[in-house]
Amino acid sequence: MKIACITSSQIPSSTANSIQAMKVCHALGEVTDEVRLWVPGSSEAPWDTLASHYGLRKPFEIHWEPSQQALKRYDLAFKAVQQAHTWGAHLVYTWMPQAAIMALMRHTPAILEMHDLPTGRMGPHLFRQFVQQRSKKRMLVITHSLLERLEDEYHFKLAPDEVQIAPNGTDCESYENLPEPEEARRMLNLRPGLTVGYTGHFYSGRGVEMMIQLVQAFPNVNFLFVGGQPEKVLSWQVYLQQSNLNNAQLTGFVENARLPLYQAAADILLMPYEQTIAGSSGGNSADICSPMKMFDYMAAGRAIITSDLPVIHEILNEKNAVFCPPTENEAWRSALEALIANPRQRAQLGIKAREEAGHYTWRRRAERALEGFL
Repeated sequence: MKIACITSSQIPSSTANSIQAMKVCHALGEVTDEVRLWVPGSSEAPWDTLASHYGLRKPFEIHWEPSQQALKRYDLAFKAVQQAHTWGAHLVYTWMPQAAIMALMRHTPAILEMHDLPTGRMGPHLFRQFVQQRSKKRMLVITHSLLERLEDEYHFKLAPDEVQIAPNGTDCESYENLPEPEEARRMLNLRPGLTVGYTGHFYSGRGVEMMIQLVQAFPNVNFLFVGGQPEKVLSWQVYLQQSNLNNAQLTGFVENARLPLYQAAADILLMPYEQTIAGSSGGNSADICSPMKMFDYMAAGRAIITSDLPVIHEILNEKNAVFCPPTENEAWRSALEALIANPRQRAQLGIKAREEAGHYTWRRRAERALEGFL
């Protein structure tokens, strides 16, 4: 089966949508004969660079297609669908509604991933057009909450085989045989001693201020912050230095292939989302998000402290995580203090999280998405 994937994400990039698209394409390539990906731009990157950047193993073909910003990626969608048709694609898999519609108009089956409500002037119109298309199609939505919002706002009901709840995932193979925290810290030349970790960006709503307050409240605990864009990392490094906080380390961006070892270096992992969460393209995803870090944290087998948002409960529960109200500093301090004092509870939470991570691999997600198309 030939699958043509089409995304508007820049490749390579450190944004979540870029990482998610590459993980999805890699998983599709593991369960089908051939996958090709079309992306915007004209600067190609060698596979070895992409494999390390995104944590990939099996190569797949990528086509960079020049696109004019003024055309809102419609030119990319048109050219990619046309080239996919010439190639003989059996399926178009895309995050772009316009690409899905163009494929369906050519009678090529299409899968459309939805991570948010339709945006922009044309977004609602394109979404309705996709729903109304009669050709073979499927819509993947990352959470039950997002599907409910879409159904409430657009008053539609797709057939059961035309829609799937498809949370993001993890690559459990990358998390096999991880060392214990102290050994991981030694391998990475990090400070010895109990460590609290966070991996991801420092966008608004990610709880960075909360985590800095925890750094202040626990001077004898090491804090490890992995990721973030250079300017944000520098800003927080300056703040920590000026505040004489010497128990926190910011690494900046770490390639996805090396991320599991950094997560393994933590005894406790934090996910302090606020009630409004901004992404790389803005907006608020607090009610509908499916954070990739959540699944990686689970696969790492470490204790997780997370914000008590309803959408997080679609995946996590009291057996594999500790929940705290968003932005309630005292609750977070108490939860962290309790876990620091209870290594047995940390171990139990981590074991349960790792067990359940196996239900959310990228490969299983891809296999389920393709049911009925193969």
